[in-house]
Amino acid sequence: MATESPRRPSRCTGGVVVRPQAATEQSYMESVVTFLQDVVPQAYSGTPPEEKEKIVWVRFENADLNDTSRNMEFHEIHSTGNEPPLLLLLGYSDGMQVWSIPISGEAQELFSVRHGPVRAARILPAPQISAQKCDNFAEKRPLLGVCKSIGSSGTSPPYCCVDLYSLRTGEMVKSIQFKTPIYDLHCNKRILVVVLQEKIAAFDSCTFTKKFFVTSCYPCPGPNMNPIALGSRWLAYAENKLIRCHQSRGGACGDNIQSYTATVISAAKTIKTGLTMVGKVVTQLTGTLPSGATEEEILAHSNLRRSPLVPGIVTIIDTETVAEGQVLVSEDSDSDGIVAHFPAHEKPICCMAFNPSGMLLVTTDTLGHDFHVFQILTHPWSSSQSAVHHLYTLHRGETEAKVQDISFSHDCRWVVVSTLRGTSHVFPINPYGGQPCVRTHMSPRVVNRMSRFQKSAGLEEIEQELTSKQGGRCSPVPGLSSSPSGSPLHGKLNSQDTYNNFTNNNPGNPRLLPLPSLTVVLPLAQIKQPMTLGTITKRTGPYLFGAGCFSIKAPCKSKPAPQISPSKSVGGEFCVAAVFGASRSWFANNSGLKREKDQSKQFVVESLYIISCYGSLVEHVLEPRPLSTAPKISDDTPLEMVTCPRASWALVRTPQWNELQPPFNANHPLLLAADAVQYYQYLLAGLVPPGSPGPITRHESYDSLASDHSGQEDEEWLSQVEIVTHTGPHRRLWMGPQFQFKTIHPSGQTTVISSSSSVLQSHGPSDTPQPLLDFDTDDLDLNSLRIQPVRSEPVSMPGSPRPAAERRGGSTVIDATSE
Repeated sequence: MATESPRRPSRCTGGVVVRPQAATEQSYMESVVTFLQDVVPQAYSGTPPEEKEKIVWVRFENADLNDTSRNMEFHEIHSTGNEPPLLLLLGYSDGMQVWSIPISGEAQELFSVRHGPVRAARILPAPQISAQKCDNFAEKRPLLGVCKSIGSSGTSPPYCCVDLYSLRTGEMVKSIQFKTPIYDLHCNKRILVVVLQEKIAAFDSCTFTKKFFVTSCYPCPGPNMNPIALGSRWLAYAENKLIRCHQSRGGACGDNIQSYTATVISAAKTIKTGLTMVGKVVTQLTGTLPSGATEEEILAHSNLRRSPLVPGIVTIIDTETVAEGQVLVSEDSDSDGIVAHFPAHEKPICCMAFNPSGMLLVTTDTLGHDFHVFQILTHPWSSSQSAVHHLYTLHRGETEAKVQDISFSHDCRWVVVSTLRGTSHVFPINPYGGQPCVRTHMSPRVVNRMSRFQKSAGLEEIEQELTSKQGGRCSPVPGLSSSPSGSPLHGKLNSQDTYNNFTNNNPGNPRLLPLPSLTVVLPLAQIKQPMTLGTITKRTGPYLFGAGCFSIKAPCKSKPAPQISPSKSVGGEFCVAAVFGASRSWFANNSGLKREKDQSKQFVVESLYIISCYGSLVEHVLEPRPLSTAPKISDDTPLEMVTCPRASWALVRTPQWNELQPPFNANHPLLLAADAVQYYQYLLAGLVPPGSPGPITRHESYDSLASDHSGQEDEEWLSQVEIVTHTGPHRRLWMGPQFQFKTIHPSGQTTVISSSSSVLQSHGPSDTPQPLLDFDTDDLDLNSLRIQPVRSEPVSMPGSPRPAAERRGGSTVIDATSE
């Protein structure tokens, strides 16, 4: 560790600035020494410990500060080298904290308060406005939504209200009360979503009036009591029933493949289930209850008998088109606002997340063995016309684990899934499906689904033909279902068996059969968090890294303390969060050098940042490479990954730190970002921004074709327009193996023009086509018929010394037809 302290006060915000420290993987002996330093009594060391506050939840936030689409500071992100900062929220047992990690690498404290336990908090982004819809809280933004144990009124039950505070003025601008406890908060530029048990309430971002609510959510045992996924426009939640008339095409495909470990674990569970059933039968006969039965088990079995709830069902609604009031998916309701409705798992859903574009959805169940990746293809009429493609099954392992966080990379080629065990699993995927390989993941840019060679050679048509003949999905993994109805989740869809039969021959419609094949992907990297005691320590960096390091599990108490947050780390559970971002470890490794603009673009994959409940933020560098055991490296070679930690930030708060509360100065990063985004929103809506000298119309805001500009401006505008004047051929002659050299024999002999040709002709002396064979003849000798083309001779090129007589003896034809 450096001699100077990594912390210093910030001149801009008044908070604390933490410099990154270089991080390296510890060996086995170093891990033992670290453990001994932690457990040895502090009296022997002679130095008092540094007390740290306890973190109960962590979260990476998306707000105006890192909004690349609406913050004009990041519009020229590729030319200026400017990158959005990472925004991090830490929830303590007493209060919360907000950190910003810019591209410079120095973490900056933006907000810190101690006002009791906080279950959930969100920094609300500036809403989307228009000429007909204005923001009622524009002068108060940015806003912070907090769910505390004690609300603003002081009389409401714990965690039953959402208080909205202005970070500009420090006052509370809105308080939303509920009768039941709140478990989580989600927000985007359109709505604020409050998640309760088996219920979801959505509020408009401009007025914070109730927009719609859902009461048909399937409960989950945890850590997310009611898992949802909120994208830029769509909202996905776990439905408690499967309604056939609204069911979309596709959905989950059966995961029937099992390893030896899974078979042994399944057999043990079967034996345990059998013994439990025998005990229940004896109990019913004797009329007594077993001593080990709990009230929750009895209540669960009674609810199962009287309520036909179906686990694993996902419903996606459009927050813009859904009707106000209650959103009810039933046989009598219409499908307005319902995007998709499909089965995703056989067990209850534990966690969900959309990718940045909102077209991919990752779902996990309570077992945590497999994670499903779906592609959502909507239809403007109804959800039953939509299609849900099950692209990937991400196989984690055979032991059970609860998922708490899912994050996508910006190009949607990597997914990291974190469990309560403290492990983050890194999976490679493609936004369009297919097996990840060297061609798809060794390039810094996203490549097309088919390479130029594969498309020109006609391999795409061959794959579609084979898939259609096999009837649905043709999974390369034996044991998986080969059709979308192979899973017990799928019933017979009477209304969809004859779904648009007149258009089934259209291969360009992705909502029609055949559905894409399912791909099973294993994690390329498993990054584990240190399972140390998590108590007082003098170290500023992380303890252990990697999967093979020496680790100590946190001691479990006989009676754990009541949970403040569903993601609280008790026993062997660790709350972690992960996000992808540009590298910020240059300062920790080369503190005396200046950062180059292209230094963050030297890696194929962005760095992975993982924050744990110990307050250590670690940057891991991911380096994918071809499989080392592959005999030959090609485009289809599988991948392997090497990970190593590069930098760490000690962000955990100590009791000696001062609070950092609003009102903030005008140069505060959160306030500057809110002003920039609001100004951009006014320009898009054609309204007058606050402080603007005059009105700004759409004609002045955008360079339209009808505007009056000079000739020079028109030339500059036209130089930035991509014009396509014609459509190129489907297959160019030089793009594939399409040339076949064949010999034309002298007249009177039989010649096969092409191996795939069905017409045989012969040319006589008069150069008139004549039939060669009479198939009605009795003495037809098939052995004398030359079916396969003979080997061609070298083609005579200009200037070659080949005799003219030889060239006249036999001519050569080029067959450019594809095979």
